Amino acid sequence: MSLATTLRELHVPGTPLVVPNAWDAASARMVEAAGFAAVATSSNATAAVLGYDDGEHAPVDDVLTAAARIAQSVSVPVTVDFERGYRLAPAELVERFVATGAVGLNLEDSDPAIGSMIDPGEQADFLAAVRAAAGDALVINARIDAFIRQAGTADEQLATALDRGNRYLAAGADCVYPIGVGDLDLLATLSTQIDGPVNAGYGQGANTIADYAARGVARVTFGPMFQRHLYAKFADTLLPAVAADRNPFTA
Repeated sequence: MSLATTLRELHVPGTPLVVPNAWDAASARMVEAAGFAAVATSSNATAAVLGYDDGEHAPVDDVLTAAARIAQSVSVPVTVDFERGYRLAPAELVERFVATGAVGLNLEDSDPAIGSMIDPGEQADFLAAVRAAAGDALVINARIDAFIRQAGTADEQLATALDRGNRYLAAGADCVYPIGVGDLDLLATLSTQIDGPVNAGYGQGANTIADYAARGVARVTFGPMFQRHLYAKFADTLLPAVAADRNPFTA
């Protein structure tokens, strides 16, 4: 079985694939060593390591090189947050991405350059072209930005997310990610009315993995949470130690 098939089959509504987000080979190996079935990346966390802001500011060559290092460092499937594809045409995107060894990718429906959502038909066509070029070699997680872009009233945001989610799945996406949703009733509605696997982001309120599972979610990811947590600990250790001129590694 290919790694792409393995990753695709791990998306089970009600028994979600839990995928911590890494940002380099070392963190990816830690995710694998902890027993997780797959590794995801966070574009925000990866960009930070590369010295750039999120939002496709990092050069695509650097992002692909980072993805390759991560994919080559572990034996489990790797799925990469690839923003909106760094303005690569679908055929080139697939050719260059597949060469990294990663078998999944997130593609969002906002244009990072202007911060607004892409026309849903245009985005569906883009996803369909990526699917046509990739065949079964890539697991496509189509991000829906209706909630984080606050596209209209709450009801309008839901309607937009449902419409886009079903369009994207029909175009060939394997999973959809309505990012920014923490309300469990809303997640249940999305999981019920979207005709395919739904990804939820961990860390919204006090929700647990069990909460997400009970609402029919098929995938749970963490974005840059782990990196931010670890880097905050690093700062808490580093700065007081330097200020006090003491060894931070002694009790």
